[in-house]
Amino acid sequence: MPPVESGMSAITREKLQQAVGLVSASDADVWLTFVRETALGGDPVLPLILEGGLTWQSALIVTSAGRKIAVLGNYDVDPLLQSGDWDEVVPYVQGIKAPLLDVLDKHVPAGGKIAVNYSTDDVKADGLSHGMFLLLESYLAGTRFASHLVSAEEIVMSLRGVKTPAEVASMRSAIQETDLLFEDIAAFAKIGTTERAVYEMVHEKIKSRNLGFSWDPAGDPIVNSGPNSMIGHGIASSKITLEPGHVLHIDLGVIKNGYSSDIQRCWYVGEAGESIPEDVLKVVESVNGAISAGAAVLKPGALGHEVDAAARSYLVSCGYDEYLHAFGHQVGRVAHDGGAILGPKWERYGSTPSIPIKKGEVYTLELGVIMENRGYLGLEEMVVVTDDGCEWLTNRQLEIKIIGS
Repeated sequence: MPPVESGMSAITREKLQQAVGLVSASDADVWLTFVRETALGGDPVLPLILEGGLTWQSALIVTSAGRKIAVLGNYDVDPLLQSGDWDEVVPYVQGIKAPLLDVLDKHVPAGGKIAVNYSTDDVKADGLSHGMFLLLESYLAGTRFASHLVSAEEIVMSLRGVKTPAEVASMRSAIQETDLLFEDIAAFAKIGTTERAVYEMVHEKIKSRNLGFSWDPAGDPIVNSGPNSMIGHGIASSKITLEPGHVLHIDLGVIKNGYSSDIQRCWYVGEAGESIPEDVLKVVESVNGAISAGAAVLKPGALGHEVDAAARSYLVSCGYDEYLHAFGHQVGRVAHDGGAILGPKWERYGSTPSIPIKKGEVYTLELGVIMENRGYLGLEEMVVVTDDGCEWLTNRQLEIKIIGS
């Protein structure tokens, strides 16, 4: 049977080849992804390098010389053989230890490094469970590989973060679908509509269009109207209604073709013919100015905390309080896709604000202001890093419109 030629398989093939270059450029001799029973979750990196799932203990190996080797339980072998993506597929029946050690012996020199998926700062690079780590250590105990495990954090971060053209194209499609949903929201929401009704309408549309959710569906979309709404990762209320003077804020992300969007939009709730108040217009201008200030600093080699500082200082210079989160995060298979972030050097972000930004990474640029008696006015755009700056993937919301009766 020839390799499957679906769009997602084509992307997986691109990513696996990208992994070859990343391992070759690293100081690791092999990159080892060690998994089992992946239908229950598994390593977040797995969908980037493999179509489908795996049942028994499995070792997916990329060597610094460019070899792609899979050591698998005998009933997991056929799909990988038929894909044509792997140079060598090694089956086992009773146990993985012996064939795994044999592969490592061939490809890891004395004193070499075996990169595995653990990280203290990046959840998407921390896919090797503690139990599987201990199991792997037990297999290596007493061999020349016993102390050769190192973190594959940099390999995984780059593989997830640096998007191929096909990945960016899929994200553009997800953004287009999100824009259509925002149009649906603007047509549906009225004075007296509850937050929950907006949320439920969006869920119906997402399901009818065969889209996925970029984060937990219980909070996607986030719907905020007025000063009593949950700010942040809240749940849409069936008791809070859109009322004149409120700001309606929506944080929405969908998945299409395996890739995500993450966008925030706002409207002013007012009576027909009402002018938008000056305080609202000022916040819209200031938030957009801060987003532009951050975008001006975003380029390859810049550090995330530098980008965040530019946006943060601009907003404060406009007379508003600092936002209490990072300015931006990477987007990919899901909304929060790991890797470097555009954030301050706070403890909770670990080393991620000090990782140099790379061409091809996709980020959100997001911040907002809590307005007294009106609610949260926040905007979120998406950009891809280019040779010398960034390109807007979203059509920016530079003005605010009215939702009325």
